[in-house]
Amino acid sequence: MKYIIKEVNRLVGQAIHGYHLLDHGDRILAAVSGGVDSMLALWMLRQWRKKAPIGFEVLAVYLDMGFGGNATEELSAAFSGMGVQYHVEETGYGAYAHGPENRGKSPCFICSMLRRKRIFELAHHFGCNKVAFGHNQDDLIETFFMNMIYSGELSTMVPRQEMFKGLLTIIRPLALVNKERIERVAEELGMEPVPNPCPSAGRTKRAEVKEILQGIYASSPKARGNIMHALTNIRPEYLPLRPPPA
Repeated sequence: MKYIIKEVNRLVGQAIHGYHLLDHGDRILAAVSGGVDSMLALWMLRQWRKKAPIGFEVLAVYLDMGFGGNATEELSAAFSGMGVQYHVEETGYGAYAHGPENRGKSPCFICSMLRRKRIFELAHHFGCNKVAFGHNQDDLIETFFMNMIYSGELSTMVPRQEMFKGLLTIIRPLALVNKERIERVAEELGMEPVPNPCPSAGRTKRAEVKEILQGIYASSPKARGNIMHALTNIRPEYLPLRPPPA
């Protein structure tokens, strides 16, 4: 096994053990978007299923957003090749989000909201108690800055998040792995991302924040690690309290 694959596997294991992502008897819905992040998260879960001292099941799910293309066929073949159970479903979420009835609204927000709602419905339908997303370390950092800049709050995604009073748990096995490592492992494994035909791709607030952060990382190689450390090194005594009403 190549060193980079071992390194990413080690970081996934650190997330699994450190944040208690897996339990015996889990049935996990792995939400796949077509990108290498979610495909690698699925691949890693499959690998851990082989060697973990606990038993759990994995179901891959892909929702076609309705932009056309051959993603459904390509991913069905990929899932079959990996030997995992899967469910693919065509939707019109993308077309609706970009439709005239939603002019002036964020199509990404609408599309994401509808996709997540359907993922949760399918998790219930298939008896899954956990949903695995492919969000990585860069996603956590970008979300932190987006929430701070555009929502006025200090928050981000977390590796493990209980929903609906504990009935469903979201897990993010790649939470400690940066995008560069994921792309290198995907290349080693021969994973090809499915092209994203969304007309809003690359023109979002997240893309803007990503570009700013890439500039910071280029000028300060330790910045990414320092930001991740800062997310768990909170010093509330040096944060201002909300001022009392005048």
